[in-house]
Order: sequence, then structure tokens, then C-alpha cells
Amino acid sequence: MAPYKMTPDEKEFLAGYDMSKYDRPSLTADIAVFAILTQAEEEKEDYRREPRQRVGLLLIKRGGFPYKDYWALPGGFAMKDETLSQTAMRELQEETGVSRAYLEPFGVFSTPGRDPRGWVVSQGFLALIDADGNKVQAGSDAGEADWFVIDIEQEEMKKHVQKSRAEIRTRFLLSLRSFRSGEKLTATVEQVRSFLTHHETVSYEIIEQNGLAFDHAEIIVRAFMDLKERAQDAGKIVFDLMPEKFTLYSLQETYEIILGEKLTTPNFRRKIAPYVIETDETVTGAGHRPAKLFKRNLEMFYQ
Repeated sequence: MAPYKMTPDEKEFLAGYDMSKYDRPSLTADIAVFAILTQAEEEKEDYRREPRQRVGLLLIKRGGFPYKDYWALPGGFAMKDETLSQTAMRELQEETGVSRAYLEPFGVFSTPGRDPRGWVVSQGFLALIDADGNKVQAGSDAGEADWFVIDIEQEEMKKHVQKSRAEIRTRFLLSLRSFRSGEKLTATVEQVRSFLTHHETVSYEIIEQNGLAFDHAEIIVRAFMDLKERAQDAGKIVFDLMPEKFTLYSLQETYEIILGEKLTTPNFRRKIAPYVIETDETVTGAGHRPAKLFKRNLEMFYQ
């Protein structure tokens, strides 16, 4: 950042300025890390119903108070002279061992009382990684780090419309299951969309949660819905969940499990054609014909 040149009057003003007059919050970064988890056929609860791939969320088990032994998103307090993006990358590395990830801010969380330690405002980050290309290992301040399969059901509860006012309440039923141990975590998060003429405000409330720390149930729900929206609108973000080389089938399956809907294969392949390059390599699965491997067309991603 270019240095700011102050006038003499401004220097005099700042010399007498006392920041201690004002309460200041602590700043944190909380990171919702998503990846695609692949289940072996023998590991599926029901091979006829469960997809081969599932969306996974990376959580850590807190090693200290508050919320000791509860599961939480990776994250922590910002240090002086670092950006919140740098905080997020540092905490992700320290707590999970992940050093390479797509990382982007998506929301600020500032509800009073969200942290029993005091006034804490958090910047939420959406992170995407290739699970096979990143070894996860809990850091010194985390008891464990584990992948959880995520499912979210959405229910519209109430809708009130009165002339120029309207209110829509939607509940998100969050279910998380440990990919390793099968431990289950649940939460219910309610979204309230209020409309006054054409202006909209949105608020969230955690109705109940089991096993999750702080307000991380809300952060998880909002992060996943943000991922889903970006996959629907732009689409390129999904490639950050893929390995360097992949089949078109696995790419389509990844889109489908994020969007929660089946896609027509010819239409899907036409849509993503500019973003992929065919390699001369193939992969063979049990009982299947060899499938061609593709990679990203980087020119389309660096625009």
C-alpha cells in the first residue's frame, strides 16, 4: 500500500486521537473447507442409493475451552500487520496442515454473544481443495481433524405477504457424518428474508445444534449455499475441487452433488468444453471401459 502523506493539521489531530475511548472487537477468520470424498463400493451404506462421491467438510475438534471437544471450523484470531486472508491461510496450515486451497471471503459474522470470550467478529472464508492432494493433520491446538460428509435439507416454513411487506422463513437442516468414525453432528438454522417494498434484509438464527461450536452451524450452511450459488452461476469454481487430471464423468458428478440435481450429459459437456483439454491418458475402473482424462484449459481460468 502506498504511504499516505498527512498534512500538518492532520498530524496534529492524530497526535491527540485516543483509540482507547472506543471498544474494539477481536477479529477472527473461520474457514469452511470443502472437498469431494470418494467412497469405495464396500464402504457405502447402500450401494444402490449413495453416490460414489460426496461433498466433504473439514472440521477440527477443539483442544481447549471454550467448547472443548466440540467440532469447529478451522480458524483463529488475526495477528497485527496481517490481512484476514493471510490469517485464514495461516490458521488453515497450522490447524489442518492444508497449505494449498482456493480461498475467498464470503460473509461477516458479528452477532452479539457469538463467542463467550467477548466481542469477536469473524470473516468467513470459503475454501476448496482436492482431498487426495492434501494431507490433513491436526495442529497443536486442535485435538483432531476429520472430514465430514455434509447434507443439507431445505424447508420453507412460513411466508407472510402484506401489501409492501413480506417475510419468508426457511429452515436448513444440517447433517454431518464423520467420514472416518461415523460420528454424527446436526443443526437447524433458520433464515429470515424480510422485504420492505423492493428492499431485502436477511438474518439467520441457530435453532438447535448438536456437537458444533460457536455459530459455526450458520457459517457452514451459508458457505455451502454460497458454493452452490457460485457453481450454478459461474461454474469454474468447481474445478478447484478436482485433481490435476480427471474424467468428464467425475467432473459432471461433482457438479451434480453440489447442485443437488442431475444434469443432461450432452448439455453439460457443451457447457464445459471451453474449460477442459483432452490429454492422451486414460483411466480404467473395475468393469468399465477406459475413460479419457482431461485437464483444465488454463487460458480460460486466467482471464
